[in-house]
Amino acid sequence: MSTCSSTTPPKAAMARLVNSLKGVSSRRLRQKFPDLVRHYYRASKLWSGSYFAGPVGGAPLSVVKQYIEQQNRPA
Repeated sequence: MSTCSSTTPPKAAMARLVNSLKGVSSRRLRQKFPDLVRHYYRASKLWSGSYFAGPVGGAPLSVVKQYIEQQNRPA
């Protein structure tokens, strides 16, 4: 799971922002780690097409980070 926090204007298209971030990060990761190209050569894409975006209700960033980190731990 990959996470990113962002403050965007209400009129900004979230899908456009996410696709841009995925495209740039994919190019940079493939340049830095050439083995990724060989590993994902059949899919020809690094990220899935889906994403989740949701409000955090004004929670402090430290609380949000802690919540996200706990999601990666098996029960």
